[in-house]
Parts: sequence; C-alpha cells; structure tokens
Amino acid sequence: MLYDWIKALHIIALIAWMAAMLYLPRLFVYHAALPPGSEAQSATFKVMERRLLKAIMTPAMIATWVFGLTLAWMSGYYASLWLQLKFVLVLAMSGAHGFLARAVKDFAADRNTRGDRFYRVINEVPTLLMIGIVILAVVKPGF
Repeated sequence: MLYDWIKALHIIALIAWMAAMLYLPRLFVYHAALPPGSEAQSATFKVMERRLLKAIMTPAMIATWVFGLTLAWMSGYYASLWLQLKFVLVLAMSGAHGFLARAVKDFAADRNTRGDRFYRVINEVPTLLMIGIVILAVVKPGF
C-alpha cells in the first residue's frame, strides 16, 4: 500500500516538473523576442520565470528524485538495465533543468545572448527525454 502511495506522489511530482520544464523555455521564447526598450514586459517575464523555477520546477524535481529513488529501492528494480537507462535519462533531464535555471539567471541579469529560435529548439529536449523515460518505465524492456 505504501509503495502505491509513493508511486502516485512520484507521478504527481513528475507531472509538475515536466509542466514547468515545458513552460519555462516557452517563456524564454517570448522574453528573448521582446523588442529593445520593453523593460516593463521584460520585468514581468523575469518574475514569471523566477517563480516558476523556484516555486514549482525545482521542488518538483527534488520530489521526483526522492520518490523515484525510494521506489527503486523498495522494488529492487535498481539492478535492472531498464531502470539504469531511465536513470541516465533522468540525469540528462536534471542537466536540462540546470541549463534552464542558468538561463533564468542570465535573463534576470539581462545577460541573455540567445534568440527566441534557440529556445524553441531547446523546448523539445525535455519532451524527447520524457518520451524515453516513460517508455522505459512502462514497458520495462528486458534487453
């Protein structure tokens, strides 16, 4: 019974993390496309980006990791190749999270040097990683 509750909390945390991971680069697309002299709009984006990162994205990532590692330990799947591959993809997702967190700091300090097109492409990285993670978690291939 406890295992099912932890799995439910893991899935809830993952959904929150992924929602933020998909939304933050979209905010960057609009923020990077602002014309020069749009200080008020830029300030609004800075607040939105910071709050999304600090209030949702980072706590959700931490919860996803805590519940996921707990599930791996409780289930004994930690020795399975599919979980080890999933772990690699989750590490990559965490790296993408770190990249986006750095971009929040760059935008906040008006140091962003990348255009909106770059962030449109970056927006696809979490999606591709998520697809791999979900397939591994659901199918549990026995390589």
